Amino acid sequence: MLPKLISIGSFYIPTYGVLIALAFLAGLGTTLRLARRADLPPDKITNLAVYCAMAGIVGAKLFMFLFDLGDYIKNPGQIFSLETLQAAGVFHGGFIAALILAVLYIRKQRLPAFPTMDAFAPGIALGQAIGRLGCFAAGCCWGKECDLPWGVRFRSDFAAPVPLDKPLHPVQLYESAADLIIFAILYRQFNRNHRPGHVIALYLVLYSTARFMIEFFREHEQPLVGPFSLTQWIALGLLLLGALMLSPTIAHSPLRPKQMVE
Repeated sequence: MLPKLISIGSFYIPTYGVLIALAFLAGLGTTLRLARRADLPPDKITNLAVYCAMAGIVGAKLFMFLFDLGDYIKNPGQIFSLETLQAAGVFHGGFIAALILAVLYIRKQRLPAFPTMDAFAPGIALGQAIGRLGCFAAGCCWGKECDLPWGVRFRSDFAAPVPLDKPLHPVQLYESAADLIIFAILYRQFNRNHRPGHVIALYLVLYSTARFMIEFFREHEQPLVGPFSLTQWIALGLLLLGALMLSPTIAHSPLRPKQMVE
């Protein structure tokens, strides 16, 4: 892990923050590139990305509070602690909040809904791939103990409450690799003739499947609801949504005009 990218005395720049910023910029750059190919207005797409990022932060924090509600009720002061403020939160909460805001913004600005979401999907996956490297550098979102040759050991106190000096599944790298593969698939799909809504639906199916599987190797304090964690149930819900979206786009929607991908 590398929690501090640059350190001068007591001043340091956190690697996590730098990678999250890079994730946003890389995702936005990819989205703008694809938006131009789809003849979408770049100024509105940029505004939407910024608004979604802000909504994502709020949603991720809100879901974090909901998932750990019992702890926060017992210790209300923890809500305003430095640890809580620095925590990234729950990704699915951020995604759902950003999706709701995106739908409202798209309707208000009269943007084509599915083509806009399709343009965002590859950038989201790329941003996640980079962001998970930030998680690995910070030591958060850690995996269960394992005896595999590629098990990683965190030794820095910055990684607390991660079990220190014990071999753990590098689930952050698992997800980063999965997200990078998903990005490549979605980017290629976008550059082919596709039906509106197909790319974002494919993202929901692929990412939800990957996240559902990776959660089995992740160590966290989420309560189980039946055989799965709350995150896995949310992933299954988004997977179902993506599958339902794929069916009508494959069967009925017209192809996106070819000139948009030239």
